[in-house]
Amino acid sequence: MDALERTWRCCGWLLVALVIIFSLIPSPPALDVRAGDKLQHLFAYALLMGWFAQLHRETRVRLRLAAAFVALGVALEFLQGLTSWRSYEGYDMAANAVGVLLGYLAAPPRGPDVYHRLRRRFLSRG
Repeated sequence: MDALERTWRCCGWLLVALVIIFSLIPSPPALDVRAGDKLQHLFAYALLMGWFAQLHRETRVRLRLAAAFVALGVALEFLQGLTSWRSYEGYDMAANAVGVLLGYLAAPPRGPDVYHRLRRRFLSRG
């Protein structure tokens, strides 16, 4: 694993940590638009799926990632229901799952291959 891949993975795990933190803190930042909460869920999980799908082109690996991110969203909703400051919402789980699906569909080869473009750019300089 080279420095670019380590950095990409590290940033991805940082994104996962931020999703977990923002899901469990009492007052996370929110978009001030109609359905802003659901849009944030959708965007966060699309970003997670899309980020890690940049590294993995194999369908089997991507399906495992998708299942893991959907499971994360479900688990976090149940954990929110156990707190006194957050609430369980089935629609949030649905928004998370739709976000994972969108991230899956937007990943290469259908969407931009950001990671491999960066790789080629850094390799051509070195």
